[in-house]
Amino acid sequence: MNLKTADFNFKKLAGFADWKLLAFLVLFLDVKLVVKVAAIVLIYLAQFDFKFGFKFKNSRLPLFYLLVIGIAILNGLLYKSYFNIRYDLVFLSGISFWVLCILAIHQVKLSVEKNTTEALHNTILIFFALNAAVSGLNLLRIIAEIHTLNPYLYQGQNQKYFIGTGDFIKGLTFDVSITNAVLNALGVIYFLIRKNALMQLICMVALLLAGSNSVNLMLTGVLALLFLFNSTKNQKSLIAICIVFMAVFMINVSPQNSNYSANAFNKIFHRSDHPIILVSTHTTPILQAAAILPKSDEEKRKIAHHYLDSVSLIMAKTRKVNTYFYPYKHVIPPPNLDSTPYWEAPDTAAMRRVLLQFIAVNNTDLPISAAGNKPRIPGKIIALQQTIGFLLQHPFKMLTGDGLGNFSSKIAFKATNLGFNGSYLAKYVYINKDFLTHHLDIYLHFFSGEPGLHSILNNPNSVYYQLLGEYGVIGLLGFLIFYLWYFLRHYNKLSYGIPILGFVLGIFFLEYWFEQLSIIVFVELLLLVNIKEADHKIITT
Repeated sequence: MNLKTADFNFKKLAGFADWKLLAFLVLFLDVKLVVKVAAIVLIYLAQFDFKFGFKFKNSRLPLFYLLVIGIAILNGLLYKSYFNIRYDLVFLSGISFWVLCILAIHQVKLSVEKNTTEALHNTILIFFALNAAVSGLNLLRIIAEIHTLNPYLYQGQNQKYFIGTGDFIKGLTFDVSITNAVLNALGVIYFLIRKNALMQLICMVALLLAGSNSVNLMLTGVLALLFLFNSTKNQKSLIAICIVFMAVFMINVSPQNSNYSANAFNKIFHRSDHPIILVSTHTTPILQAAAILPKSDEEKRKIAHHYLDSVSLIMAKTRKVNTYFYPYKHVIPPPNLDSTPYWEAPDTAAMRRVLLQFIAVNNTDLPISAAGNKPRIPGKIIALQQTIGFLLQHPFKMLTGDGLGNFSSKIAFKATNLGFNGSYLAKYVYINKDFLTHHLDIYLHFFSGEPGLHSILNNPNSVYYQLLGEYGVIGLLGFLIFYLWYFLRHYNKLSYGIPILGFVLGIFFLEYWFEQLSIIVFVELLLLVNIKEADHKIITT
C-alpha cells in the first residue's frame, strides 16, 4: 500500500461518519454529570460556535428552552424564593440543566448542518452498534459471575439478578436500564423505517435484555400502528419477528418478569389483605354434617373434614378472595418470590429504612405514606390527580406553576438528600412543602413498601407533571407549541420521525427526560437528520 492509497483510505474513513459528534454522544449520554459537562466543553472547543439563532419566527432552535428558563426566573421573583439560600442552589442547578439542553441541541444542529445525511446515518448506526455491544458485554459479565447462562432465572445472591437482571444491562450510557431500553426502542423504529433489518433485530434484542415492560408495551403500540397503516410487506414481517422475539423472551427467558408485572398489576387494582385460601370441591354444609351422629372414628374424621372445608369456604366468600379447587386434598401455596425474604438485598433494605425513617419524622405532612393505606390505583395516576388538583386549588399558580424544584422534578428529588439521583449537600437540603405533601409522598409510600410495589407505574416522575406543576399551563402549552411543533411542522416530510415523536410522547410519562440529559438529545438528532434528509430529497428532485 503506497502513501496515496493510505491517505485516500484515511480520508474515506474520516468522512464515513462524524466522529466528533459520535464522541460527543458517547460522553454526553453518560450517566455522570461531570462527564456530560466535559462533553459540552470538549465539543465547544472542537466546534466553537454560540450563534444559537433564537427568533420568534422560524427559530433555528426550539424556543421552548428559553420559555421555561423565563418562567422559572419569573416564578422566583413572584414568590421571592431568592431570599432562601437553599432554594438558590436548587434554582441554579435546575437552570443549569436547561442551559445544558440548549448547548447540546446547538451542537447537534451544527453537526447536522455541516455533514451529509449519509455520514450522519453512519454515525447513528455506529452509536447503536456500540450500545448493543456494551449491552452484550453487560450480560456476559453477569453470566461469568454467576456461572449460569440465563441470569433471568437465577435466584441466588438474594435474587440480585433474576427478574432484575435488566437493571444491570445499562449499555453505553451506564445509566439506569430504562434509558438503555428507550434508546434501543428508538433504534428499532429508526432501523425498521430505514429498512436495516439486522440492526433493527439487534436493537430489539438489546431492548429485551434491558427488561423494561413499560417501554416494551409502548413500542408494541407504535409497531402495531406501523403494521396497520404504514409499512411494506417486508416491514410487516420484521414487526412480526420483533413481537415473536418479545413473546419468546417473556415466556422462555424471563417468565418471572411477566408474572411480576401481573402480580404488581393485581396488587394495585385488586388488592387483598388476606391470603388465598385453598379448599376442596367436595364440601358438605356443617349443619348437615352435625345432624349425622357418628358411629365410628372414621365418621368423626369425615365430620371434622367437612367442618374444616365449610369454614374455609365461608371465609373465602367473606373475604372475596380467589378460591382454587383441588379435589379431595388441601394444597399448600408456593412461596411468594416477591416477598422480602426472597427478594430484598441488603442495599435495598438500607434504602427502605432511610425512607421509613423519613416518613416517621415527617408523618404529619405525609397523608398517604404516613397513613399506611394502600391506594388501589397506580402512583402515576395519583400523581396526575395531585398535579391537577393542586393547580385547581391554587389558581394563582395555574399559569406559571409552583416554581422550579418546588413540585415535581429531578432536582426536587435530588435536593432531599435521600439518595435519589445521587448525593446532595446535607447542609443545603431543600424540600418544598408542596413537593413533600404530593409527589414525594407518593414515592415514599410505594418505594418504602414491599418490592412488588417498586414499579415505574408507581413512580410520580413525568415530563408532563413537571411542566404542569412547576411551569404551569403556559409551560405545557409552550412545550406543545415551541418544542413539539418545532419538529412536527415538518410532518409531511418525516418518515421515522413521526413514529419516534409518538413514542417519545409516551415515554414522557415515565421520567424527567429533559433533566436526565440523555434521551432528549438523541431524539433531537434523529428528528433533525430526518428533516434534513427530507429537505435534501426535495431539492434534488
